Amino acid sequence: MHIISDRVCGMDVHKKSITACLLLSDQKELRTFGTMRDDLLALSDWIRENGCTHVAMESTGVYWKPIYNLLELEANLSVYVVNAQHIKQVPGRKTDVKDAEWIAELLKHGLLKPSFIPNREQRELRELVRYRRSLIDERSREANRIQKVLEGANIKMGAVATDVLGVSGRLILRDLISGNTNAKVLAQHSKGNLRKKIPLLERSLEGLVGPHQRKMLKTQLDHIEFLEKQIEDLSQEIDTRMAPFEEDIALLDSIPGIGRSTAQHLMAELGSDMGRYGGADRLTSWAGMAPGQNESAGKKRNTRTRDGNKYLRHALVEAATSATRKKGTYLHAKYQRLKSRRGPKKARVAIARRLLVIVYHLLTKREMYKERGANQYNQQALEAKKQKAIKSLQRLGFVVDLSPQSA
Repeated sequence: MHIISDRVCGMDVHKKSITACLLLSDQKELRTFGTMRDDLLALSDWIRENGCTHVAMESTGVYWKPIYNLLELEANLSVYVVNAQHIKQVPGRKTDVKDAEWIAELLKHGLLKPSFIPNREQRELRELVRYRRSLIDERSREANRIQKVLEGANIKMGAVATDVLGVSGRLILRDLISGNTNAKVLAQHSKGNLRKKIPLLERSLEGLVGPHQRKMLKTQLDHIEFLEKQIEDLSQEIDTRMAPFEEDIALLDSIPGIGRSTAQHLMAELGSDMGRYGGADRLTSWAGMAPGQNESAGKKRNTRTRDGNKYLRHALVEAATSATRKKGTYLHAKYQRLKSRRGPKKARVAIARRLLVIVYHLLTKREMYKERGANQYNQQALEAKKQKAIKSLQRLGFVVDLSPQSA
């Protein structure tokens, strides 16, 4: 079996301890370290003093990050962060020491495949973008809580106003919180098109808001405004860090369903260098957006997509949902056909995969997105259907001679 190095180290990483196994050409050494900074420095010194060239560890939660941040600074050291599913130990032999030995043996014989770890700048950008996404999700949850409180108070503003947290909605909410329950006065806060619905809005604001509900509404609205301020601050920092990638963001922004915020999210997760992925199919597989392979005895079983980058998947599915609502586009036509056969959820995942393929090609070829239209997809679908029918007849022994239908 091929040996990639005669000086390797395998590590079993935990929250408070690290068990390390160093395999040299003629000996094996085991040591346990803590996870404080001075312990990690001692681990780094031990690895360097023994001339180790390759280090591997499981991608255990976030506990691998401090070790990787320190060891990546070593110029002559290759650090592998490996998917835990790829290095499972034999059942019945599960200890920290044996896990470390097993990882070291697999690494020594070249049986480990490192996970993609972006450079430090992209990792920092990822953390910022992911945290912004978390705050946006939290804002949505808080908005749902406000709607729940309003329904409990018999306030049906959500059935009339498109956005309860719009300019009109916030003015009404603040007046409700202050204790004003006069529906006619509250309705006069409406702005724009909502003023056309004042009679209906007055009816929707006839409710009974108790003191505890006013307290909850105030707390929730203050929380939402605090979250919006934090999101704005993070967005400014992200825009500053994204300045070198403005051209890439403009390319992605040309795709239906992908706006500037989603484009930034995709750039943070993928980076601008598509060459590292080795093709669009490999990229979709890495992202967990491609159908799985599960075949035995000639029978194909459930081929659900595997777990991949959940942050990237979330952004792509959200973009796919938006893209499928734009009629007359290639993606909308594809979604409609897939939905009739596979259902809306699987169809959205398929469109999300298609978006990722488009992203790959746009960033590789440096081209803007060109809309092909629904007609082209329908023509392709008809051609595929025709070829499938021809092959079915040929398998039955018929010779197929196609000729256009006479008028």
